[in-house]
Amino acid sequence: DTNFTFLQLALGYLVGRVIICLILLPQYFKGYLFTAYQLIQRRFGGKLRTYTAGLFLVTRASAEGVRIYAVAIVIGIALGPELGAFSDFRRDLIAISIVTLLTLIYTFEGGLAAVIWTDVIQTFIYIGGTIVGFFTLLHLIPGGWHNIHATAAAAGKFRVFDFSLDFWKTYTFWSGVIGGAFLTTASHGTDQLIVQRLLAARNLAQSRLALLASGVAVLLQFALFLCIGAMLWVFYRAFPPAETFTKTDRIFPTFIVSQMPHLVSGLLIAAILAAAMSNLSAALNSLTSTSIIDFWLRLYPASTERTRMLLSRIGTICWGLVLFCLALLSRRGGKVVELGLAIASVAYGALLGTFLLGVLTKRANQWGTGIGMTIGFLVNIYIWQGHAIVPRFALPRPIPFPWYVPIGSLITFAIGYIASLALGGHHEPDTTASPE
Repeated sequence: DTNFTFLQLALGYLVGRVIICLILLPQYFKGYLFTAYQLIQRRFGGKLRTYTAGLFLVTRASAEGVRIYAVAIVIGIALGPELGAFSDFRRDLIAISIVTLLTLIYTFEGGLAAVIWTDVIQTFIYIGGTIVGFFTLLHLIPGGWHNIHATAAAAGKFRVFDFSLDFWKTYTFWSGVIGGAFLTTASHGTDQLIVQRLLAARNLAQSRLALLASGVAVLLQFALFLCIGAMLWVFYRAFPPAETFTKTDRIFPTFIVSQMPHLVSGLLIAAILAAAMSNLSAALNSLTSTSIIDFWLRLYPASTERTRMLLSRIGTICWGLVLFCLALLSRRGGKVVELGLAIASVAYGALLGTFLLGVLTKRANQWGTGIGMTIGFLVNIYIWQGHAIVPRFALPRPIPFPWYVPIGSLITFAIGYIASLALGGHHEPDTTASPE
């Protein structure tokens, strides 16, 4: 956005983490669960587990494709002098290939252990590089922080809270706290990408502490990034670029490559690449584990450990190719941050509503919940892309993406519960369900 109002969404992330600690984490630590979707099997049965796992695979892959494209922008700009004669498509193709191939190598060889440890190292590089960028801008802008603060504050760049009741506005206090809470509850409570990390903790208490601490870290991290955004705005007012930026996503990468010393720009490019590889490696592991555990092992539970390992390696490569293709398709989207969050939110609403039906109710059954989940997902698809799918019945104004998860969750929960009552019967929790 044009100011710090995005931080309101990060406040909602903190609220969502508290909800996860109280409601969902205890459910995971009660049983021997490998993926989030085994909770669905224990409560509703195998068919709905397969449905939710499949929805996860489609949504997570699409969102990760956007993230790969985001870092490809940086790599493409960094390689600009060497690829100057290439078209934008060929430049993006090479950059996406570099990111995907490098991440595949260590993910393929190291598994989840490699993901966790490289995450630690890459986080230090990522944050450290960003801090270097902060001080570099501080040095380059005439007048230093005093001028930056005065100029940006006068333009309202440091505004954090917007308490207006405008539903159609993307970043308000209400959409941020409510939408952010729902989004985080879904992403960190039902998404295998995060759940696999939470289950890696020694116990429930340690998992809760890590989750809450990460919320504070994310809030501080977003504040730092937004501050750099305001500083870039001041910098390019003082030193207008030779060519007007066609996409805001290209502003910081262009600054890194064109304005910073080679050593500093190399560090920042490495930091951005590290962050992308961190997300991609975790995504590859979660996509592969969900494919094997929630699909293959349900069909072939007697397969040997050697077969499972071989399929996991093949699955990692296959998902890498899928994400590569989706990253190329993402070139046609809008702002990469909002596009990624919007894609994820479309399915998260239905997933969260399903999980809440399983955890908070006893009368919801498999068929009723499946109906609710389907309708919740289709409604969010309509909200997101209705103007392109059915232009005649499009909404008068686009609904902001922070509301996607609350809307999808409430529709899934309400229709799922009503449909379950109408169909009759309920599914008792299956405490004996095996990991496969």
